[in-house]
Amino acid sequence: QVQLVESGGGSVQSGGSLRLSCAARRATYRGYCLGWFRQASGEEREEVATIDSNDITNYADSVKGRFTISQDIAVERLYLQMNNLKPEDTAMYYCAAGYAQFGRCHFTFWGQGTQVTVSS
Repeated sequence: QVQLVESGGGSVQSGGSLRLSCAARRATYRGYCLGWFRQASGEEREEVATIDSNDITNYADSVKGRFTISQDIAVERLYLQMNNLKPEDTAMYYCAAGYAQFGRCHFTFWGQGTQVTVSS
């Protein structure tokens, strides 16, 4: 069974940085995808960044140039480095795992989330 546990959230001021980590146990099987999603209060969940087994990454336009997704398969870890944070980045951030099919990631496992709060 895939297990995803996020950590690293917190409160920072605008312009600050945070690094999220996800322990992604048994999630890196053949053709896998890993990703970060976020959901702000009263909003729908949105995809932030994804990475697949070929290290191909994708980012939401709103975070390009500020966030970096990476993985360390040896220790089954997924990371999200977030720089130049803005108040609109405030949300619960979720780690997700799934598989790649026809060039797209399909996510089927979710972590419990870690809160990120950015103050102006």
